[in-house]
Amino acid sequence: MDGFAILDPRFNFFVLPNAPLVKLADGFAWLEGPVWFADQDCLLVSDLPNDRIMRWTESGGMSVFRQPSGFANGHTRDREGRLIGCSHQHRCITRTELDGTITVLADRYQGKRLNAPNDVVVRSDGMIWFSDPHYGINTDYEGGKQAPELPPAFSHSLS
Repeated sequence: MDGFAILDPRFNFFVLPNAPLVKLADGFAWLEGPVWFADQDCLLVSDLPNDRIMRWTESGGMSVFRQPSGFANGHTRDREGRLIGCSHQHRCITRTELDGTITVLADRYQGKRLNAPNDVVVRSDGMIWFSDPHYGINTDYEGGKQAPELPPAFSHSLS
């Protein structure tokens, strides 16, 4: 299977022979938090070290969607199609409204600032689950060294 290095044969089942590995763009240290917007035929992805969210379309290639992004990390969409994202720098979960404005959904837990929200998912009932590790605020690399106020949490929820 071209482009894939499968170390455990049990994973062969998950690689489709008719879905080849395709490089969409290069020049990034690393990307994270991809989310597909089928209604807009675009992919959003965080270029975390460069504090921006990138947008890819088949017709336009890669472009900047938002910069600065607050060192955005994980993304998903809610049941209304809005972008839900994690910000390491601002230590919060945000929602990009359909008009482009940004709403902070959560930045504290039990009165203390979140650490560095990292990954996020919206459950079928609309509840938002996210992880909140320390590593996004441990150094200046991912948004600025800041002191944690909470222990690392690998699951919080918003209803």
